[in-house]
Amino acid sequence: MLRVITFNVNGIRAAARKGFFDWLRHQRADVVCLQETKAQEHQLDDSYYPKAFHTWYFDAEKKGYSGTALFARQEPRRIVRGLGWDPVDSEGRWLQADYEDLSIVSFYLPSGSASPERHQRKLRFMERMFEEFRRLRRQRREFIICGDFNIVHREIDITNWKSNQKNSGCTPEERAWLDRLFDELGYVDAFRVVDPRPGQYTWWSNRGRAREKNVGWRIDYQIVTPGLKDRIRKARIYKDKWFSDHAPLIMDYDIEL
Repeated sequence: MLRVITFNVNGIRAAARKGFFDWLRHQRADVVCLQETKAQEHQLDDSYYPKAFHTWYFDAEKKGYSGTALFARQEPRRIVRGLGWDPVDSEGRWLQADYEDLSIVSFYLPSGSASPERHQRKLRFMERMFEEFRRLRRQRREFIICGDFNIVHREIDITNWKSNQKNSGCTPEERAWLDRLFDELGYVDAFRVVDPRPGQYTWWSNRGRAREKNVGWRIDYQIVTPGLKDRIRKARIYKDKWFSDHAPLIMDYDIEL
C-alpha cells in the first residue's frame, strides 16, 4: 500500500512551529508533497529534512513566496524540478519524482484572488498547464499529481457556491478547466472516487470563524491518470490539529513502488 500526503503548508517554517514535523512522524506516509513552502533551502536546518525520508525542495527565486517540497521513503530514479518555462520554474511550482512506471508530483497552481490582474495571470498559466497535462498523458507511465490547484470543482466542494461565482477559484471558466482535465484528458479526482460526501474541504479563510463553522473550499487534490483509478483505496482530510490554513489530504493506493 502506498500512502501519499499532499499539504499546502503556507510557510514550512510556520507549519514546523505548529508541530507539523512531529505529526508527520506518525503518519506512515511513503511520499509527502508540500506546497507554498515560502523559504529558501539555505534558511532551513536539519529538522526540515526528516530522517525517514529522502528530501527535495524547489524554491521560488523570490524570497518568502511559493515553492514546493517532496519527501519520499524510497528514493526515486529521478527528480525533475520545473517544466522548462516561467513562472513554473522561477516560482518553484512543479517538483516530480520518477519511479519505474509511476511519477508523483508536488504542484502549486497560482492563486488569482489578490487582484483582477492576478486572476488573468492565473488563467494564462492554466492554459499553458493544460497542454503540459496533455503531454503527460502521452507518456507511458502513471502519474499522481498532488497539490493546491486553487480551484473548486463542483458545488459540493465549497460552502458558499452562489456568492463565489465571480471570485477567483470558483469562476465558471476555472471549473470548466477542471472539467476538461477530467473529461477530455481522462484524469481522475482521486478523492472523489472514494469519498462523494459534501462538506469535505481542505482550505478555510482565517476570517469569520470559518474553520469552526466549516465554511470552506476543497482546492487541494490528488489527480491521477486513469490507469490508477481502480487502485485508490482510502482518503482522509486531517483536521484534528492545524498547521496551516489548509489541511493535509492523505490517500492510500494499492501500489508498490
